[in-house]
Formats: sequence, structure tokens, C-alpha cells
Amino acid sequence: MIKRTLALFAGISFGLLAAQKSDVGNWFMLFGSEKVNSKFNIHYEVQYRNYDFIGDLNQLLLRTGIGYNLSENNNNVLLGYAYVHSHNYDADQNIKQLDEHRIFQQFITKQKFGRIMLNHRYRIEERFLQPKTEVRFRYQLGVIVPFNNSSLTADTWYASIYDEIFINAKKEAFDRNRLYGAIGYVVNDKIRLEAGVMNQALTNTHRYQFQIGFYLNDVFNLKK
Repeated sequence: MIKRTLALFAGISFGLLAAQKSDVGNWFMLFGSEKVNSKFNIHYEVQYRNYDFIGDLNQLLLRTGIGYNLSENNNNVLLGYAYVHSHNYDADQNIKQLDEHRIFQQFITKQKFGRIMLNHRYRIEERFLQPKTEVRFRYQLGVIVPFNNSSLTADTWYASIYDEIFINAKKEAFDRNRLYGAIGYVVNDKIRLEAGVMNQALTNTHRYQFQIGFYLNDVFNLKK
């Protein structure tokens, strides 16, 4: 079953590759969480974002942080850092490179209603852009619904949906909104895979992004 699932996700990737010259971009994403003990955890992620499917870099995002569980499995606060390297096109289609550093504070709380799992994420970002500094607020509501099991146990297929709004701490408050839908598969208690589509709406435009996500949980076994 695992081999067939990996083949399915590979097929999706190659199918997207065939359409790489469209107006739809693609993000490859790796998210990881490692428990240090019953209270502390380490978060890490890598996101490789392209204007096309691959080879036309939009952003490389590296993010990490240290979290603290206020209650078991339901409430977590986290302090983190992110580095973002961007390639932006100007009016003449010349690439302008930009490096951004962020410090962020985050609170996540979770709820469960039957097999429906809700995830609320609140995040404040201090963004150090050359040469200015900005503050941005983010709220994400995520929903996961397993199909063939009541929870995310091994060999479970599920739907994943989220909506996230970004608000700037300045006069032009609205920054963007992201709406995402995907199908996921739980390989085991350490690995999940997702493939989906995200629509990112800005003030005057919007763009679709294919997304391939890999989610890792305690693969390094830091907790003894």
C-alpha cells in the first residue's frame, strides 16, 4: 500500500511537471516537529516555491522555532525565526533578489468534533526587509477530515483544508489570503504526505499554486 501511495504522489508530481509553463506555480514543502520532552518541541520547515513547476524560483523559505505545550496536544506557543530568499520580477522582467529575516510568535490551539479536527493558528511576524521593518498578523483555520479511519492512524486517507488571512500593521492593512485544499495520506505515525492546490489572493490579483507537502513527526527521536 505504501509503494502504491508513493507512486500516486510521484505521478501527481510528474503530471504537474508536464504543465510547468502554465500560470500555475508550485511549492515543495517539508514540515517537521520533534519532541524534546513532554513540554518542549522543535519545529522546522523548508519551502521551495516556484513561479512554474520547478526551476523558476519565487522564494526559498527556511523556518524554525522552539515550542512549549501549555496543555497536552491542544495548546502550543512557539518562538521562531525565518529566512526568506525571494526572486521578484520588475516591470522589465528583470529579477530582483531580496533577503528577508523574520522573528515570529505563534499560538496553536486544536479542537476535535467526532472525526473532524480543527486547528487554529495565530502568528505575529516582525519582518526585517531591506531597508524597512514591518509587522504582520496571520490567522489560519485548518480542517482535517479522515476518510477511512476515525483519526490519523497509519494507512489513513484524509482531506485537508485551510484558510489563512494576512494583515499588515499599517494603513494598507490587507496583505493576502490563502485558501488551500488537498488530499493526504498517513504513511505511519512519523510521516504524512499531501498534494493539493492553494489560491493566493492579493489586493489586485490572485494566483494558484500546486503544493506537495511532506510532514515529519519525531523522526529523530530526540525525546528519551
